[in-house]
Amino acid sequence: MTDHAVTRRATAEGLGTGALVATVVGSGIMATDLTRDVAVQLLVNALATVAALAVLIWSLGPISGAHFNPAVTLVAAVRREIGWGEAAAYLIAQCAGGLCGTAIGNLMFQHPAWEASTRVRSGGHLWLGEVVATAGLLALVGALTRSGHGRLGPALVPAWIGAAYFFTSSTSFANPAVTLARSATESFSGIGLGSVPGFVAAQLVGAVVGAALTELFYPRAGVPEPLDLPDPVHGG
Repeated sequence: MTDHAVTRRATAEGLGTGALVATVVGSGIMATDLTRDVAVQLLVNALATVAALAVLIWSLGPISGAHFNPAVTLVAAVRREIGWGEAAAYLIAQCAGGLCGTAIGNLMFQHPAWEASTRVRSGGHLWLGEVVATAGLLALVGALTRSGHGRLGPALVPAWIGAAYFFTSSTSFANPAVTLARSATESFSGIGLGSVPGFVAAQLVGAVVGAALTELFYPRAGVPEPLDLPDPVHGG
């Protein structure tokens, strides 16, 4: 792949991650400005994120694959679906794009571009939530890819993230670049920098679990499947 092609794809990754983070941060600030009801705040944040993610995957997916997530990129590189050089470009673009997205989300509401979050999110129950959210995401991405139904990504990936907002204890960050970016906003969606390593570690564990589930249920072409032989006992 040419340098121009890699730059184009990495730029799409940076733009997509930045737009996603700007949505998360901006909608979180808007929600707290509109209501003090935490449930409503979370609902506003989730709906905005789901809608933006659907648009971003649909529009940028044909260019870069719409990873917007280092966990997705690392799994793709390990599987040799993309080269490590391209993966490195993706990772840099995702992290830089996420931080730019935080600045945009903050500035739109007259907050400093970056300010360290003091919101502590730590504990085994939250890390478990991140493992579950990320494992589900990676298993879904793998299923869509291996089954040839990638066109359903703009609907199903946001659906998983939206659901995980409400059934996981961590509200489903499920993304190391987004987690890092959210440490730079002192708002509803923020996470203290000291809480970031625990979340990222849990996300990487979840990515391994999700990737393993993909290999179990959707093995690569050429991997022998069990023979569907008649049951000699029951005649099945």
